[in-house]
Amino acid sequence: MKDIGFILNGKEVTSRVEDTETLLHTLRERFLLKSVKEGCSIGECGACTVLIDDEPHYSCLTLAEKVDGRDVKTVEFLGEEKALHPLQKAFIHSGAVQCGYCTPGMLLTAYSLLKKNNNPDDGDIREAISGNLCRCTGYIQIIEAVKYAAGILNSET
Repeated sequence: MKDIGFILNGKEVTSRVEDTETLLHTLRERFLLKSVKEGCSIGECGACTVLIDDEPHYSCLTLAEKVDGRDVKTVEFLGEEKALHPLQKAFIHSGAVQCGYCTPGMLLTAYSLLKKNNNPDDGDIREAISGNLCRCTGYIQIIEAVKYAAGILNSET
C-alpha cells in the first residue's frame, strides 16, 4: 500500500492505494466517480478515459500511484446538471449522446483537444477521438458537437 496525493477535479485529495491498483479502480471505488467506466480493460474503447495534466489517458491501464502529485480530471470537472460546460451543451444540441457509455471519455478527449486547438477541423477531431469507441452515433454527431462547442468557446473569448 502507498499513500498518494493528487488534484482531483480541482480539489486536493489523498488515498491509500494498492501497488497494482489501477486509477480506474481508485476513482470508481475510493472516490465513487462512476462516470469513469470499465469497458474493455485493455485500452481500446476509451470508456475509462480521464485527463492527467489535461492529456487523455486510459485509467484502466494507469497505475494509481502514477498520478501522485498530478492533476486528474473526470467528466465531473466539466460541469453540473444546472451549469453545463459548453461541450456538454454542444453534445446535447448535436445529438451526440445516445447510450452515454462513451460520452465521458469523448467529452474529456474533446476538452483536451480544444485546450490545444480552438478551431479544429474534422480531421483534427477524428484523430483526437480515435481512441474512443462509439457504437451509437457513428461519430458524425460527435464531430459536429466538438465544432459547435469550439464556436461557443471562441465566442466567449
